[in-house]
Amino acid sequence: MRRREFIALLGAATAIRSFDARAERPPDRVLYFTYSAGYRHEVIPLSKATLTQLGRESGVFEVVATEDTSDFSTENLKRYAAVMFFTTGELPMSGAERTALLDFVRSGGGFLGVHSATDTFYSWPDYLDLIGGYFNGHPWHQAVTIEVADPSDPLVAFLGNSLQVEDEIYQISDFDYRRSHVLLRLDQRSVNLGKPGVHQRFYGWPLA
Repeated sequence: MRRREFIALLGAATAIRSFDARAERPPDRVLYFTYSAGYRHEVIPLSKATLTQLGRESGVFEVVATEDTSDFSTENLKRYAAVMFFTTGELPMSGAERTALLDFVRSGGGFLGVHSATDTFYSWPDYLDLIGGYFNGHPWHQAVTIEVADPSDPLVAFLGNSLQVEDEIYQISDFDYRRSHVLLRLDQRSVNLGKPGVHQRFYGWPLA
C-alpha cells in the first residue's frame, strides 16, 4: 500500500465514523503549516490538495494551509480545532508565536506532527515535549510491514493487525515512550537491521 492509498483509507474511516455528526455542527478548521526551514518535500502541494479533499468529502474538517508564522497568534488560533505541522528546520517563529502555539495545545487544541515535523525545532525543548521525539535518519525506503500497536483504538482499528506500506521510514531519537501512546510501529522483521545508518533502540520504531 502506498502513501496516497493509506491517506485515502484514513479519509474513508473519517467519513464513516462521522456521517451522523456532519449535520449537527459545522466542520472543524485545521491550520496546516508547511514552512520548510530545512529540506522541502516535493509532496507538500499534493498533501495540501489531498487533505483539503478529505476534509471536504468527509464534511468533518476544513483545511487552511499556511506558511505565515503570524497566523500563530492567540486570537487567530481560537478559530481552529487543531494545528498540523509538515515542517523542517528551525522555524522563524517569534517567542510570542511559540507561546501562542503552546497555550493553544495546553487549552485543549489539537496538534498533529506529520513526517518531517520531527525534523523541526531541535533547539526548542518545549517542541520536543510536544512532538515526542526527533528525526534520526531514514535508512529504509521500501515496502515494509506496519504493526497496529493498539488495534482497540478507534483511530486505527479499521486497519486490522497490520498493513503494508511502501515509504520512507523515519527513525526517532529522544522518544518520550513513558508519555506516548503508540498506535503504529514498524515490524522490524520486514527490514534489514544490519543496513548502515540503522539505530536500534529498546522502543523500536514508533510511527504514530
